[in-house]
Amino acid sequence: MLFNIMVLYYLIKSDSNTWLNTGNNGWMLTAATLVGLQSIPGLALYYAGLTKRKYMVNAMMMALYAFAAVLIIWVIAGYNFGFGTSSSLEINGYYIFGVPFPAASGSFIGGQAIIGPLKTALTVPNATIIFFQFVFAAITPILLMGGILERMNFKAWMIFVPVWSLIVYSPVAYWLFAGGWLNQLGAVDFSGGYVIHVDAGIGALAAALAIGPRLKEEMKMKANNLALVMLGLGLIWLGWDGFNGGDPYGSTVDAGIAIINTNVATAVSMITWMFMDMKFFKKPSLIGASIGAISGLVGITPAAGYVNIYGAMVIGMATGIIPWVFLYRIEPKFKIDDTLGVFSSHAVAGVLGGLLTGIFADPIVTQYIDPGLKGALYGNFYQLEIQAFAAVIVILYVFALTYGLLKLIGKFIPLRETEDKLIIGDMAIHGEAGLDITGYPPSHIARKEPTEHTNNKKMNETGEE
Repeated sequence: MLFNIMVLYYLIKSDSNTWLNTGNNGWMLTAATLVGLQSIPGLALYYAGLTKRKYMVNAMMMALYAFAAVLIIWVIAGYNFGFGTSSSLEINGYYIFGVPFPAASGSFIGGQAIIGPLKTALTVPNATIIFFQFVFAAITPILLMGGILERMNFKAWMIFVPVWSLIVYSPVAYWLFAGGWLNQLGAVDFSGGYVIHVDAGIGALAAALAIGPRLKEEMKMKANNLALVMLGLGLIWLGWDGFNGGDPYGSTVDAGIAIINTNVATAVSMITWMFMDMKFFKKPSLIGASIGAISGLVGITPAAGYVNIYGAMVIGMATGIIPWVFLYRIEPKFKIDDTLGVFSSHAVAGVLGGLLTGIFADPIVTQYIDPGLKGALYGNFYQLEIQAFAAVIVILYVFALTYGLLKLIGKFIPLRETEDKLIIGDMAIHGEAGLDITGYPPSHIARKEPTEHTNNKKMNETGEE
């Protein structure tokens, strides 16, 4: 009798979870962790290596804070604003905004994931999708910060990140990830070329304008640790397998296609960038190679599961040339202090990848993820048109809200650190140094106590020899 009751209980319990595919769920959790590692520690190390020594701690702290702050706002309001099934604003059947309400109830997080206004049902629980989409939301402002390093007031950053994530990132995700109005018009973004990278690149441009430039004598980039750059790049590159490979929402054929396309495009872009450096600067550089690789990762992101390998190669060549031209030939003419070239390597590369998706989307590939989708090369010129339209909408929306938000914050708290703090760097901003070269404890230096080793003290405070 007891055995029969146990069998009945097992059957009832199993039947209630018939939607769950444990293989898909396992891959999605793995992919989410890979994407998380791109931010912490990947980008934190990459930016810490690229920035000046006296700003290493500041770069890592900005990344660390953003990762945590976005998670909190994500579960409170951001997830349902971007992926909820309810629409707070619908015009003529087009879904404009979701409803920003919490996604934390026990019954919700354990239930089947059903996302967006079209109520797309997945084979994983809501908890998995909430976390998977969170790591995408978190990496976006961390990418953005590369354009405003070495001068933004950390307290202003603390206010900016969660608000920006809610009012900028989540709506764009709703439009292009979850089935909102741009998706309804036919625009596609496989894994965030527009939602993440155009958001970050245009956001960095707007923020650089709103905050202003660095100290005049620090305007040029001066990487302090190329080993950190290489370590960070490795985590970013391989973490991108989860970035693009996770977006089919399972361990599918298209996940494999997206991953091989991602790595091929990145390799081609990196080597193309190296050739550009050798042609115009006479030497290949590690920094240049790293930027070329990231530009390739960005460019293939909107196309990863839609194009064939030859299309991925073309995208890689394009992202190794056009962002290079923007970074070294066009950006300097506008005299906008984009510290690490985020606009060129993310906004330009992201738009480029989105447009090339509209050309190279291959119906033989898209049959696995979005049957019927094809690009201009295969006779559908509308796809290129709608990709261009979506890019314009995202650019205008992100720039206007980012600039406006920062100007509003600036009315209550300074957007820039004071010049006195910038001259000293991390010791003045955070009370600690990323690299202690004097042997004195941070508290001793922070109090500026007299010492006979004035030269060593000055070198530690400024971070420059």
